[in-house]
Amino acid sequence: MSFLLRALTWWNSQTINTQVWTWRNGTKVGEDDQGNIFYQNKDGSRRWVIFKGESEASRVSPDWHGWLHHTWDEPPTSAPLARKPWEQPHVPNMTGTPAAYHPEGSLYRADPVARKDYDAWQPE
Repeated sequence: MSFLLRALTWWNSQTINTQVWTWRNGTKVGEDDQGNIFYQNKDGSRRWVIFKGESEASRVSPDWHGWLHHTWDEPPTSAPLARKPWEQPHVPNMTGTPAAYHPEGSLYRADPVARKDYDAWQPE
């Protein structure tokens, strides 16, 4: 069953074609803290990522994103970016998950705050 799933699904790690392409043409460059593995071909003209689990682009950190898009030549494993003290660690997009952000007053919160800045119009 897992062979069939890998043959037909692209959103959960890698397909068989991607695995064969990576095996024949890829050179492993590094791995991030989430377990995603980054590759490039022999001449460095193509770069790609094999996600661990669901393929969600927001799971790629800014360091690796810049390397994937040829913004800089050196991968974060050999030339890490300098961090400012006010920078927070990278967090993937949590929209649609239980950890999604819901502001005060949102109906999705367990305890929505009653609005105080709006008075409904009432006909006389």
